[in-house]
Amino acid sequence: MAAAALWRLRRTSTAAFSSAAAAGPGRPAKLTVRRQEEGVRNIILNNPRRRNALSLSMLQSLREDLLHDVKSKDLRVIVVSAEGPVFCSGHDLKELSSEDDVKHHSQVFEMCAEVMTLIQKLPVPVIAKVNGLATAAGCQLVASCDIAVASEKSQFATPGVNIGLFCSTPAVALGRSLPRKVALEMLFTGEPLSAQEALMHGLVSKVVPEDKLEEETMKISQKICESSKSVLALGKATFYRQMAQDLDTAYKMTTQVMVDNLTLRDGQEGIEAFIQKRKPVWSHSQDEKK
Repeated sequence: MAAAALWRLRRTSTAAFSSAAAAGPGRPAKLTVRRQEEGVRNIILNNPRRRNALSLSMLQSLREDLLHDVKSKDLRVIVVSAEGPVFCSGHDLKELSSEDDVKHHSQVFEMCAEVMTLIQKLPVPVIAKVNGLATAAGCQLVASCDIAVASEKSQFATPGVNIGLFCSTPAVALGRSLPRKVALEMLFTGEPLSAQEALMHGLVSKVVPEDKLEEETMKISQKICESSKSVLALGKATFYRQMAQDLDTAYKMTTQVMVDNLTLRDGQEGIEAFIQKRKPVWSHSQDEKK
């Protein structure tokens, strides 16, 4: 890529990261919008004037929407998207200036870490629907989701190093989603990945044309909705748990989980439906088969 093009990309990603400090005044009354239909909850980052920066208020609103009635059988999958051309620009730099004390800075980073870890603890899959630039903690948000679908124009960057604030917390999620050398190049240089590069390295699951983004995300969501919520919840929790274990421990633990899965009402319903050549009727319950 030509030097001029690289410079333009660097300026774009750094500007997005810094946008909360530079953007004009005013913010929407509701920083996130929650809508739910047919099992799919859409959570929309709704502060495009500030490039959907993850201010403390935004993080608290996102956390509230993620947790709302999360145990309901009517909730089957969560999709996180954003208004405007920037998916998320990362932290609000105004909140990280010397005008606020260390206690407030700690609150911001602790709430961010809580939201990122919460996503993987939820009993339903969480999909990031990305249509634009995701930088710093915004890139962290994408990496923390279970699945990520991006439009072809999307880009991903951790440009904190360019303004003297290394993206150490985003590095936690990036380091678990990308090969180490790819993650470190992003962190050391601040240079963005294109959507196709993000797909190649595993940061996103699929890349589609912008006009197909909603269709593809809904296709995945609807397929998830066809399965048992209780079985998916067990499977998701087990996947993340075993990833932190050595091979022998992981197999020992997941062997027991497979046995436990068979005791669930939906575990037996699925097998019986297969044998009887019919569609399963899920209870979505954690109850065991009597």
